[in-house]
Amino acid sequence: MSAFLTMTTKSTMNDSPHNSTARRQFLANVAGGLGAVALASLLRDDRVLGSESPITHFAPRAKRCIYLFMEGGPSQMDLFDPKPKLNQLDGQPMPESLLKEIKFAFIQKEAARLMGSPRVFQRHGQCGMDLSDLLPHLRDCVDDIALVRSMHCDQFNHLPGQLMMLSGSALQGRPTLGSWLSYGLGSESQDLPSYVVLTTLGRGLPGGASSWSSGFLPSQYAGTLFRNQGSPVLNLENPAGITPPAQARSLQAINDLNRLRYGALGNPEVASRIEAYELAFRMQRTAPELLDLSGESQATLEEYGVTREPANDKSGFESSYARNCLLARRMIERGVRFVTLFLSTWDHHSNLDSGLARYTRISDQPVAALLKDLKRRGLLDDTLVVWGGEFGRTPLGENRVNFKQVTGRDHHPYSFSMWLAGGGVRGGQVIGETDEIGWGVAKDPVHVHDLHATILHLFGLDHEQLTYRFQGRDFRLTDIAGNVVTRLLK
Repeated sequence: MSAFLTMTTKSTMNDSPHNSTARRQFLANVAGGLGAVALASLLRDDRVLGSESPITHFAPRAKRCIYLFMEGGPSQMDLFDPKPKLNQLDGQPMPESLLKEIKFAFIQKEAARLMGSPRVFQRHGQCGMDLSDLLPHLRDCVDDIALVRSMHCDQFNHLPGQLMMLSGSALQGRPTLGSWLSYGLGSESQDLPSYVVLTTLGRGLPGGASSWSSGFLPSQYAGTLFRNQGSPVLNLENPAGITPPAQARSLQAINDLNRLRYGALGNPEVASRIEAYELAFRMQRTAPELLDLSGESQATLEEYGVTREPANDKSGFESSYARNCLLARRMIERGVRFVTLFLSTWDHHSNLDSGLARYTRISDQPVAALLKDLKRRGLLDDTLVVWGGEFGRTPLGENRVNFKQVTGRDHHPYSFSMWLAGGGVRGGQVIGETDEIGWGVAKDPVHVHDLHATILHLFGLDHEQLTYRFQGRDFRLTDIAGNVVTRLLK
Protein backbone atom coordinates (compact mmCIF):
# COMPACT_ATOMS: atom_id res chain seq x y z
CA MET A 1 0.00 0.00 0.00
CA SER A 2 2.78 2.45 0.90
CA ALA A 3 4.63 1.98 -2.40
CA PHE A 4 1.37 2.36 -4.33
CA LEU A 5 0.56 5.60 -2.54
CA THR A 6 4.04 6.99 -3.19
CA MET A 7 3.80 6.32 -6.93
CA THR A 8 0.41 8.00 -7.25
CA THR A 9 1.38 11.27 -5.57
CA LYS A 10 3.79 12.58 -8.22
CA SER A 11 2.47 15.81 -9.69
CA THR A 12 3.48 19.26 -11.00
CA MET A 13 2.60 22.88 -10.28
CA ASN A 14 0.40 23.04 -13.39
CA ASP A 15 -1.88 20.17 -12.36
CA SER A 16 -5.50 21.07 -11.75
CA PRO A 17 -6.33 20.95 -8.94
CA HIS A 18 -3.07 21.86 -7.24
CA ASN A 19 -0.70 18.96 -6.57
CA SER A 20 -0.97 18.74 -2.77
CA THR A 21 -4.74 19.21 -2.82
CA ALA A 22 -5.13 16.51 -5.47
CA ARG A 23 -2.99 14.08 -3.49
CA ARG A 24 -4.95 14.61 -0.31
CA GLN A 25 -8.29 14.36 -2.06
CA PHE A 26 -7.25 11.17 -3.86
CA LEU A 27 -5.88 9.54 -0.73
CA ALA A 28 -8.88 10.53 1.37
CA ASN A 29 -11.10 8.95 -1.26
CA VAL A 30 -9.22 5.66 -1.81
CA ALA A 31 -8.38 5.06 1.85
CA GLY A 32 -11.90 3.80 2.47
CA GLY A 33 -11.99 1.86 5.68
CA LEU A 34 -8.60 2.98 7.04
CA GLY A 35 -8.98 4.66 10.42
CA ALA A 36 -8.30 8.40 10.42
CA VAL A 37 -5.35 8.26 12.80
CA ALA A 38 -3.76 5.31 11.00
CA LEU A 39 -4.29 7.03 7.65
CA ALA A 40 -2.63 10.22 8.88
CA SER A 41 0.37 8.24 10.11
CA LEU A 42 0.70 6.49 6.75
CA LEU A 43 0.49 9.75 4.81
CA ARG A 44 3.07 11.43 6.99
CA ASP A 45 5.44 8.49 6.50
CA ASP A 46 5.11 9.02 2.76
CA ARG A 47 5.69 12.81 3.13
CA VAL A 48 2.24 13.55 1.72
CA LEU A 49 0.48 15.15 4.67
CA GLY A 50 1.98 18.27 6.23
CA SER A 51 5.47 18.16 4.75
CA GLU A 52 5.34 18.03 0.95
CA SER A 53 8.52 18.82 -0.92
CA PRO A 54 7.99 22.33 -2.32
CA ILE A 55 7.70 22.61 -6.08
CA THR A 56 9.27 25.87 -7.27
CA HIS A 57 9.92 27.49 -10.65
CA PHE A 58 13.56 28.27 -9.84
CA ALA A 59 15.97 28.07 -6.93
CA PRO A 60 14.46 29.80 -3.87
CA ARG A 61 16.37 32.18 -1.65
CA ALA A 62 13.81 32.14 1.19
CA LYS A 63 12.09 29.25 2.95
CA ARG A 64 9.87 31.11 5.41
CA CYS A 65 8.53 34.62 6.05
CA ILE A 66 7.75 36.79 9.06
CA TYR A 67 5.51 39.69 8.05
CA LEU A 68 5.45 42.52 10.60
CA PHE A 69 2.25 44.32 9.60
CA MET A 70 1.88 47.78 11.14
CA GLU A 71 -1.86 48.32 10.83
CA GLY A 72 -2.97 51.91 10.45
CA GLY A 73 -0.26 53.46 8.28
CA PRO A 74 3.04 54.52 9.95
CA SER A 75 4.29 58.02 9.19
CA GLN A 76 7.24 57.60 6.83
CA MET A 77 8.61 61.16 7.11
CA ASP A 78 8.81 60.75 10.89
CA LEU A 79 10.52 57.35 10.77
CA PHE A 80 12.34 56.51 7.52
CA ASP A 81 12.26 59.37 5.01
CA PRO A 82 13.70 62.69 6.29
CA LYS A 83 12.40 65.81 4.55
CA PRO A 84 14.34 69.00 5.46
CA LYS A 85 12.45 70.95 2.80
CA LEU A 86 9.14 69.97 4.39
CA ASN A 87 10.38 71.43 7.67
CA GLN A 88 11.33 74.66 5.89
CA LEU A 89 7.84 74.92 4.38
CA ASP A 90 6.03 74.08 7.62
CA GLY A 91 2.71 75.94 7.80
CA GLN A 92 2.57 76.83 4.10
CA PRO A 93 -0.12 75.64 1.67
CA MET A 94 0.60 73.15 -1.08
CA PRO A 95 0.22 74.23 -4.71
CA GLU A 96 -3.40 73.86 -5.76
CA SER A 97 -2.30 71.94 -8.87
CA LEU A 98 -1.03 69.09 -6.70
CA LEU A 99 -4.28 68.83 -4.76
CA LYS A 100 -6.75 69.18 -7.60
CA GLU A 101 -7.49 65.49 -8.24
CA ILE A 102 -6.48 64.17 -4.82
CA LYS A 103 -8.85 62.46 -2.40
CA PHE A 104 -8.36 62.50 1.35
CA ALA A 105 -10.02 60.58 4.12
CA PHE A 106 -10.44 63.64 6.39
CA ILE A 107 -8.30 66.62 5.32
CA GLN A 108 -10.09 69.79 4.25
CA LYS A 109 -8.05 70.65 1.15
CA GLU A 110 -8.76 74.37 0.98
CA ALA A 111 -7.26 75.11 4.39
CA ALA A 112 -4.63 72.34 4.54
CA ARG A 113 -1.04 73.28 5.41
CA LEU A 114 2.26 71.43 5.22
CA MET A 115 3.48 70.05 8.53
CA GLY A 116 7.15 69.41 9.23
CA SER A 117 8.55 66.74 11.50
CA PRO A 118 10.27 67.33 14.86
CA ARG A 119 12.23 64.09 14.53
CA VAL A 120 16.03 64.01 14.39
CA PHE A 121 17.51 61.77 11.69
CA GLN A 122 21.04 60.36 11.72
CA ARG A 123 22.99 58.02 9.47
CA HIS A 124 23.71 54.55 10.80
CA GLY A 125 25.66 51.43 9.86
CA GLN A 126 28.24 50.99 7.15
CA CYS A 127 25.57 51.84 4.58
CA GLY A 128 24.81 55.21 6.20
CA MET A 129 21.03 54.73 6.27
CA ASP A 130 19.01 57.63 7.73
CA LEU A 131 16.69 56.63 10.56
CA SER A 132 14.60 58.61 13.02
CA ASP A 133 15.57 59.03 16.66
CA LEU A 134 12.44 56.99 17.45
CA LEU A 135 14.23 53.84 16.23
CA PRO A 136 17.28 53.47 18.51
CA HIS A 137 17.35 49.66 18.28
CA LEU A 138 16.66 49.18 14.58
CA ARG A 139 19.63 51.38 13.72
CA ASP A 140 21.90 48.47 14.75
CA CYS A 141 20.36 46.35 11.97
CA VAL A 142 20.41 48.70 8.99
CA ASP A 143 23.15 46.82 7.13
CA ASP A 144 20.77 43.86 6.91
CA ILE A 145 17.80 45.99 5.83
CA ALA A 146 16.64 47.06 2.37
CA LEU A 147 14.56 50.19 2.88
CA VAL A 148 12.04 50.97 0.12
CA ARG A 149 11.05 54.64 0.26
CA SER A 150 9.06 54.62 -2.99
CA MET A 151 6.14 52.34 -2.15
CA HIS A 152 2.74 53.36 -3.48
CA CYS A 153 -0.73 51.83 -3.73
CA ASP A 154 -4.22 52.59 -4.99
CA GLN A 155 -6.27 52.70 -1.79
CA PHE A 156 -6.53 55.52 0.76
CA ASN A 157 -8.83 53.90 3.35
CA HIS A 158 -7.78 51.25 5.84
CA LEU A 159 -9.75 48.15 4.94
CA PRO A 160 -9.24 48.35 1.16
CA GLY A 161 -5.60 49.31 1.72
CA GLN A 162 -4.95 46.42 4.09
CA LEU A 163 -6.66 43.95 1.79
CA MET A 164 -4.59 45.30 -1.11
CA MET A 165 -1.34 44.95 0.81
CA LEU A 166 -2.19 41.50 2.14
CA SER A 167 -3.98 39.93 -0.84
CA GLY A 168 -3.20 42.07 -3.88
CA SER A 169 -6.83 43.18 -4.16
CA ALA A 170 -9.02 45.73 -2.39
CA LEU A 171 -11.90 43.26 -2.55
CA GLN A 172 -12.69 40.82 0.22
CA GLY A 173 -12.61 37.14 -0.62
CA ARG A 174 -9.16 36.94 -2.22
CA PRO A 175 -6.35 34.72 -0.86
CA THR A 176 -3.73 36.46 1.24
CA LEU A 177 0.02 36.30 0.62
CA GLY A 178 0.52 33.67 3.31
CA SER A 179 -2.17 31.51 1.71
CA TRP A 180 -0.57 31.77 -1.73
CA LEU A 181 2.80 30.72 -0.34
CA SER A 182 1.27 27.82 1.58
CA TYR A 183 -0.60 26.77 -1.56
CA GLY A 184 2.52 26.98 -3.71
CA LEU A 185 5.04 25.46 -1.32
CA GLY A 186 3.13 23.31 1.16
CA SER A 187 4.15 22.97 4.79
CA GLU A 188 7.46 22.17 6.44
CA SER A 189 5.75 21.07 9.66
CA GLN A 190 3.66 17.99 10.42
CA ASP A 191 2.41 19.33 13.73
CA LEU A 192 1.81 23.06 13.20
CA PRO A 193 -0.07 25.10 10.58
CA SER A 194 1.84 26.36 7.57
CA TYR A 195 0.42 29.87 8.09
CA VAL A 196 0.01 31.43 11.55
CA VAL A 197 -1.35 34.83 12.61
CA LEU A 198 -0.54 36.72 15.82
CA THR A 199 -2.37 39.87 16.91
CA THR A 200 -1.62 42.23 19.78
CA LEU A 201 -3.65 41.85 22.94
CA GLY A 202 -6.95 43.70 22.89
CA ARG A 203 -6.65 45.10 19.36
CA GLY A 204 -8.81 44.18 16.40
CA LEU A 205 -8.43 44.70 12.66
CA PRO A 206 -10.88 46.36 10.23
CA GLY A 207 -10.90 43.29 8.01
CA GLY A 208 -10.97 40.66 10.74
CA ALA A 209 -10.36 37.17 9.33
CA SER A 210 -10.23 38.60 5.79
CA SER A 211 -6.70 39.67 6.71
CA TRP A 212 -5.55 36.03 6.75
CA SER A 213 -8.18 34.41 4.54
CA SER A 214 -7.50 31.72 1.93
CA GLY A 215 -10.24 33.25 -0.22
CA PHE A 216 -11.19 30.85 -3.02
CA LEU A 217 -8.21 28.60 -2.28
CA PRO A 218 -9.04 25.49 -0.20
CA SER A 219 -9.48 26.47 3.43
CA GLN A 220 -6.44 24.43 4.54
CA TYR A 221 -4.33 27.36 3.26
CA ALA A 222 -5.96 29.98 5.49
CA GLY A 223 -4.02 31.49 8.38
CA THR A 224 -4.53 30.02 11.84
CA LEU A 225 -5.05 32.69 14.50
CA PHE A 226 -3.13 32.06 17.72
CA ARG A 227 -4.75 33.84 20.63
CA ASN A 228 -3.07 35.89 23.36
CA GLN A 229 -5.03 34.39 26.23
CA GLY A 230 -6.51 31.01 27.11
CA SER A 231 -6.20 28.16 24.64
CA PRO A 232 -3.77 29.16 21.85
CA VAL A 233 -6.28 28.14 19.19
CA LEU A 234 -10.03 28.37 19.67
CA ASN A 235 -11.64 24.98 20.43
CA LEU A 236 -8.27 23.20 20.47
CA GLU A 237 -8.54 21.85 24.02
CA ASN A 238 -10.60 18.77 24.88
CA PRO A 239 -13.64 19.20 27.10
CA ALA A 240 -13.21 18.00 30.67
CA GLY A 241 -13.38 14.22 31.00
CA ILE A 242 -12.44 13.42 27.38
CA THR A 243 -9.39 11.14 27.33
CA PRO A 244 -6.95 10.92 24.38
CA PRO A 245 -8.14 7.40 23.41
CA ALA A 246 -11.75 8.58 23.43
CA GLN A 247 -10.82 11.56 21.33
CA ALA A 248 -8.95 9.35 18.84
CA ARG A 249 -12.03 7.12 18.43
CA SER A 250 -14.22 10.20 17.93
CA LEU A 251 -11.81 11.61 15.36
CA GLN A 252 -11.73 8.32 13.48
CA ALA A 253 -15.53 8.23 13.32
CA ILE A 254 -15.75 11.87 12.16
CA ASN A 255 -13.17 11.38 9.43
CA ASP A 256 -14.81 8.13 8.27
CA LEU A 257 -18.02 10.12 7.81
CA ASN A 258 -16.14 12.96 6.10
CA ARG A 259 -14.57 10.51 3.64
CA LEU A 260 -18.01 9.15 2.81
CA ARG A 261 -19.19 12.71 2.29
CA TYR A 262 -16.25 13.45 0.04
CA GLY A 263 -16.94 10.31 -1.97
CA ALA A 264 -20.51 11.49 -2.52
CA LEU A 265 -19.78 15.13 -3.33
CA GLY A 266 -16.12 15.40 -4.34
CA ASN A 267 -15.97 18.72 -2.48
CA PRO A 268 -12.34 19.75 -1.79
CA GLU A 269 -13.44 21.47 1.40
CA VAL A 270 -14.26 18.06 2.88
CA ALA A 271 -10.63 17.00 2.27
CA SER A 272 -9.53 20.21 3.97
CA ARG A 273 -11.81 19.40 6.90
CA ILE A 274 -10.21 15.97 7.31
CA GLU A 275 -6.78 17.56 7.40
CA ALA A 276 -7.93 20.22 9.86
CA TYR A 277 -9.11 17.57 12.32
CA GLU A 278 -5.82 15.69 12.00
CA LEU A 279 -3.73 18.83 12.44
CA ALA A 280 -5.75 19.93 15.47
CA PHE A 281 -5.18 16.51 17.04
CA ARG A 282 -1.41 16.86 16.65
CA MET A 283 -1.41 20.51 17.74
CA GLN A 284 -2.82 19.58 21.12
CA ARG A 285 0.66 18.30 21.88
CA THR A 286 2.82 20.83 20.05
CA ALA A 287 1.03 24.17 20.62
CA PRO A 288 1.45 24.32 24.43
CA GLU A 289 5.19 23.62 24.10
CA LEU A 290 5.51 26.25 21.38
CA LEU A 291 3.93 28.96 23.53
CA ASP A 292 5.87 28.04 26.69
CA LEU A 293 8.77 30.52 26.95
CA SER A 294 10.19 29.03 30.15
CA GLY A 295 12.96 27.36 28.17
CA GLU A 296 14.20 30.69 26.76
CA SER A 297 17.14 32.29 28.53
CA GLN A 298 16.66 35.40 30.65
CA ALA A 299 18.99 37.23 28.26
CA THR A 300 16.72 36.39 25.33
CA LEU A 301 13.58 37.50 27.17
CA GLU A 302 15.25 40.78 28.09
CA GLU A 303 16.59 41.34 24.57
CA TYR A 304 13.10 41.05 23.08
CA GLY A 305 11.62 43.15 25.89
CA VAL A 306 9.26 40.45 27.12
CA THR A 307 10.13 41.22 30.75
CA ARG A 308 10.39 45.01 30.50
CA GLU A 309 8.09 47.19 32.53
CA PRO A 310 5.32 48.66 30.36
CA ALA A 311 4.73 52.39 30.47
CA ASN A 312 1.33 53.00 32.10
CA ASP A 313 -0.03 49.81 30.56
CA LYS A 314 -1.73 47.36 32.90
CA SER A 315 -3.51 45.50 30.10
CA GLY A 316 -0.44 43.69 28.80
CA PHE A 317 -0.85 45.21 25.33
CA GLU A 318 2.71 46.54 25.09
CA SER A 319 4.44 43.36 26.25
CA SER A 320 2.27 41.16 24.03
CA TYR A 321 4.03 42.41 20.91
CA ALA A 322 7.47 41.55 22.30
CA ARG A 323 6.17 38.09 23.13
CA ASN A 324 4.74 37.71 19.63
CA CYS A 325 8.09 38.57 18.04
CA LEU A 326 9.78 35.86 20.10
CA LEU A 327 6.99 33.40 19.27
CA ALA A 328 7.48 34.14 15.57
CA ARG A 329 11.09 33.01 15.82
CA ARG A 330 10.03 29.85 17.67
CA MET A 331 7.39 29.13 15.03
CA ILE A 332 9.68 29.36 12.03
CA GLU A 333 12.21 27.18 13.87
CA ARG A 334 9.49 24.51 14.07
CA GLY A 335 8.57 24.64 10.40
CA VAL A 336 5.83 27.27 10.15
CA ARG A 337 6.08 28.71 6.65
CA PHE A 338 4.49 32.15 7.12
CA VAL A 339 3.86 34.18 10.28
CA THR A 340 2.01 37.51 10.26
CA LEU A 341 2.30 39.76 13.32
CA PHE A 342 -0.27 42.55 13.42
CA LEU A 343 0.36 45.63 15.55
CA SER A 344 -2.65 47.95 15.74
CA THR A 345 -2.90 50.85 15.32
CA TRP A 346 -0.55 53.42 13.76
CA ASP A 347 -3.50 55.52 12.58
CA HIS A 348 -2.34 58.85 13.99
CA HIS A 349 -4.83 61.43 12.77
CA SER A 350 -4.01 63.37 15.94
CA ASN A 351 -1.35 63.29 18.65
CA LEU A 352 1.17 61.99 16.13
CA ASP A 353 4.28 62.70 18.23
CA SER A 354 3.09 60.90 21.35
CA GLY A 355 1.46 58.13 19.32
CA LEU A 356 4.62 57.38 17.37
CA ALA A 357 6.68 57.52 20.54
CA ARG A 358 4.45 54.87 22.10
CA TYR A 359 4.28 52.54 19.12
CA THR A 360 7.98 52.67 18.39
CA ARG A 361 8.62 52.02 22.08
CA ILE A 362 6.41 48.93 21.79
CA SER A 363 7.90 47.62 18.54
CA ASP A 364 11.43 48.90 17.94
CA GLN A 365 13.22 46.76 20.54
CA PRO A 366 11.50 43.42 19.82
CA VAL A 367 11.73 43.85 16.04
CA ALA A 368 15.46 44.58 16.23
CA ALA A 369 15.87 41.66 18.66
CA LEU A 370 14.10 39.38 16.20
CA LEU A 371 16.49 40.33 13.38
CA LYS A 372 19.55 39.89 15.60
CA ASP A 373 18.29 36.58 17.00
CA LEU A 374 17.54 35.17 13.55
CA LYS A 375 20.99 36.20 12.36
CA ARG A 376 22.77 34.62 15.35
CA ARG A 377 20.94 31.35 14.79
CA GLY A 378 21.72 31.25 11.08
CA LEU A 379 18.03 31.67 10.20
CA LEU A 380 18.06 35.13 8.64
CA ASP A 381 19.68 33.94 5.41
CA ASP A 382 16.56 31.99 4.42
CA THR A 383 13.91 33.78 6.51
CA LEU A 384 12.37 36.84 4.88
CA VAL A 385 11.27 39.61 7.27
CA VAL A 386 8.91 42.29 5.93
CA TRP A 387 7.92 45.47 7.84
CA GLY A 388 5.21 47.91 6.79
CA GLY A 389 1.59 49.03 6.83
CA GLU A 390 -1.13 49.56 4.26
CA PHE A 391 0.02 53.09 3.33
CA GLY A 392 1.78 56.12 4.84
CA ARG A 393 0.82 59.58 6.10
CA THR A 394 0.43 62.96 4.40
CA PRO A 395 3.03 65.74 4.54
CA LEU A 396 -0.02 67.90 5.26
CA GLY A 397 -1.29 68.25 8.79
CA GLU A 398 -4.79 66.91 9.31
CA ASN A 399 -7.20 69.79 9.75
CA ARG A 400 -10.30 67.70 10.21
CA VAL A 401 -13.56 69.50 10.97
CA ASN A 402 -13.94 70.05 14.75
CA PHE A 403 -10.20 69.48 15.38
CA LYS A 404 -9.07 72.33 17.63
CA GLN A 405 -5.40 71.72 16.82
CA VAL A 406 -3.54 70.10 13.94
CA THR A 407 -1.42 67.39 15.54
CA GLY A 408 -1.62 64.44 13.11
CA ARG A 409 -1.50 63.32 9.51
CA ASP A 410 -4.09 61.80 7.16
CA HIS A 411 -3.83 58.61 5.05
CA HIS A 412 -1.35 58.78 2.16
CA PRO A 413 -1.09 56.00 -0.47
CA TYR A 414 0.97 57.99 -2.99
CA SER A 415 4.37 57.42 -1.35
CA PHE A 416 5.43 55.58 1.78
CA SER A 417 8.17 53.37 3.21
CA MET A 418 8.58 49.67 3.93
CA TRP A 419 11.61 47.50 4.57
CA LEU A 420 12.71 43.91 4.01
CA ALA A 421 15.55 41.85 5.46
CA GLY A 422 16.97 38.34 5.13
CA GLY A 423 15.66 35.64 2.80
CA GLY A 424 17.84 36.61 -0.16
CA VAL A 425 17.35 40.38 0.19
CA ARG A 426 20.41 42.57 -0.31
CA GLY A 427 20.54 44.65 2.84
CA GLY A 428 22.25 47.95 3.56
CA GLN A 429 20.54 49.88 0.77
CA VAL A 430 17.75 52.38 0.14
CA ILE A 431 15.55 51.88 -2.91
CA GLY A 432 13.58 54.72 -4.43
CA GLU A 433 13.11 58.38 -3.57
CA THR A 434 10.21 60.67 -2.83
CA ASP A 435 10.03 64.34 -3.78
CA GLU A 436 11.37 67.06 -1.49
CA ILE A 437 8.23 67.24 0.66
CA GLY A 438 7.38 63.51 0.57
CA TRP A 439 4.24 63.92 -1.49
CA GLY A 440 4.95 61.55 -4.38
CA VAL A 441 7.50 59.09 -5.72
CA ALA A 442 10.35 60.77 -7.57
CA LYS A 443 12.49 57.72 -8.45
CA ASP A 444 12.09 53.93 -8.77
CA PRO A 445 8.41 53.49 -7.82
CA VAL A 446 7.44 50.17 -6.24
CA HIS A 447 3.77 49.22 -6.35
CA VAL A 448 2.17 46.65 -4.04
CA HIS A 449 2.04 44.20 -6.96
CA ASP A 450 5.80 44.67 -7.46
CA LEU A 451 6.41 43.92 -3.80
CA HIS A 452 4.34 40.74 -4.01
CA ALA A 453 6.03 39.64 -7.22
CA THR A 454 9.40 40.10 -5.53
CA ILE A 455 8.40 38.17 -2.41
CA LEU A 456 7.17 35.24 -4.49
CA HIS A 457 10.39 35.39 -6.51
CA LEU A 458 12.46 35.12 -3.32
CA PHE A 459 10.57 31.89 -2.60
CA GLY A 460 11.34 30.51 -6.05
CA LEU A 461 7.89 31.20 -7.46
CA ASP A 462 7.07 33.03 -10.69
CA HIS A 463 4.16 35.33 -9.86
CA GLU A 464 2.75 34.90 -13.37
CA GLN A 465 2.75 31.10 -13.13
CA LEU A 466 1.44 30.68 -9.58
CA THR A 467 -2.27 30.64 -10.44
CA TYR A 468 -5.55 29.09 -9.31
CA ARG A 469 -8.57 28.58 -11.54
CA PHE A 470 -11.76 29.92 -10.00
CA GLN A 471 -15.08 30.61 -11.75
CA GLY A 472 -13.50 30.16 -15.15
CA ARG A 473 -10.53 32.47 -14.61
CA ASP A 474 -6.91 31.86 -13.61
CA PHE A 475 -6.30 34.13 -10.62
CA ARG A 476 -2.92 35.13 -9.22
CA LEU A 477 -1.69 37.24 -6.31
CA THR A 478 -0.47 40.06 -8.56
CA ASP A 479 -3.59 40.14 -10.76
CA ILE A 480 -2.35 41.26 -14.22
CA ALA A 481 0.52 43.46 -13.02
CA GLY A 482 3.72 43.27 -11.01
CA ASN A 483 7.44 43.29 -11.73
CA VAL A 484 10.22 41.80 -9.62
CA VAL A 485 12.31 44.54 -7.99
CA THR A 486 15.70 43.11 -8.94
CA ARG A 487 17.62 45.62 -6.81
CA LEU A 488 16.18 43.95 -3.74
CA LEU A 489 17.80 40.61 -4.63
CA LYS A 490 21.27 39.49 -3.60
